[in-house]
Amino acid sequence: MSERNVIKPADAAGFRDHVRHDWGPADRTVHQPDGLAEACARHRELLSAQLPGERIVLAAGHAPRRSNDTDYHFRPDSDLVWLSGCQAEGAVLVMHPVPGGHDAELFLTPPAGPDDADFYANARDGELWIGPVPGLAEWGDALGLRCRPLTDLPSALRGGLPTTIAPVGVDPLVDALVPVGAERAATLRRTLSELRRVKDDWEIAQLRHAVDATVLGFNDVVGELGNAIRHGGERWLQGTFDRRARTEGNQTGYNTIMAAGPHAPVLHWVRNDGPVEPGSLVLMDAGVETRTLYTADITRTFPATGEFTDAQRTVYDLVLAAYSEALTVVRPGRPFSAFFHTIMRVLAEGLHNWGLLPASVDKVLDPDGQQHRRYICCGVGHHIGLDVHDCASARPEAYHAADLEPGMVIAVEPGLYFHPNDLTVPPELRGMGVRLEDNVLIVPDGAEVLSAALPSTPDELERWVRQAAG
Repeated sequence: MSERNVIKPADAAGFRDHVRHDWGPADRTVHQPDGLAEACARHRELLSAQLPGERIVLAAGHAPRRSNDTDYHFRPDSDLVWLSGCQAEGAVLVMHPVPGGHDAELFLTPPAGPDDADFYANARDGELWIGPVPGLAEWGDALGLRCRPLTDLPSALRGGLPTTIAPVGVDPLVDALVPVGAERAATLRRTLSELRRVKDDWEIAQLRHAVDATVLGFNDVVGELGNAIRHGGERWLQGTFDRRARTEGNQTGYNTIMAAGPHAPVLHWVRNDGPVEPGSLVLMDAGVETRTLYTADITRTFPATGEFTDAQRTVYDLVLAAYSEALTVVRPGRPFSAFFHTIMRVLAEGLHNWGLLPASVDKVLDPDGQQHRRYICCGVGHHIGLDVHDCASARPEAYHAADLEPGMVIAVEPGLYFHPNDLTVPPELRGMGVRLEDNVLIVPDGAEVLSAALPSTPDELERWVRQAAG
């Protein structure tokens, strides 16, 4: 049959008339956890206090095109979620300045009903194709926000007063309606990043759930090491964890790193297409993103068949020593950078003792030295939250140079990475990568390791793998 003879339902008057009638009510319920609307309202109050008199606009954005007529999975802008809890594609939050604060409105595209051609003719958004979606009333009830059609947004943003501040590059419609310079857009992102550094009780509960779900995923993976060695390789293990992430939460918080053997030194090995050989190390860096979009970020390095070699244990012991020493300075009132410097000194001393550094430890640690960073060129810690590298737009003086405070949640992740072709290290170390990463909550009297349920010492890791193998 030629293409011109293919009958499209939307072209047929009979279909268009018949599809409009006799539809019962659809379930448009917005399923949100208790406390979300209240937490987002508190977040808006915090932002309002920082930017009085400004009209503030945040957009959810749109899913990018994958190829042809397929898109990537949609994930809304984190700042929009922090302020509203809404995960609808194309949503726009507007905070209008009023005496004493701001009034917030959420602008959304209403679902197309059977009387609307998009109901059946729009394969990307039509409900006959993708199923029922919440309407304005449902979103408003769930989030405690006044909701209006997105077509009202131009009139809501009309005029030069009050001045408007918004990020750029998230939504073309907002970019067109709000001509904000890069500097003012950066001010909004910076302000939000710095506000998001300290988590409230509701956010901490979300991160606890993310960590607990991630622990389950790590246990799943260790239980599948035998299948990975026999036939599945790294992708078998990745699929095992990613299935848990989709079951317990929204998805993974970032691309899962499942690096076995010589892939382990590759910091962002996300191809995950190699084998898992007996006797190799597996470096697993993964996190479950909850349905509220908070993510964990945990790493363990373990022997695929349940026993470290002498060389593997030696490297692991040094990383563990750096981690343990770092936790002693992760305390409220201590600089964020304190655990970074502690980790680097412990690792540099170990590398120097192994004869791998060309100068003394003090010279290596000097800003003009840093030769040890050949084996650890990445950072060793960061904030976590709605983004795996949370609060990334904060000023240096509010991030690395700031003091830790109760309510902050950080990842602490020392590691050593010896690439297979690195001729500066002895053959027995080449192709070895070790990282140990936990998620740590700063509490008034110290720190709580949220991911402490996972083993971390070499003996514990060996028992973990052997017991999972049965």
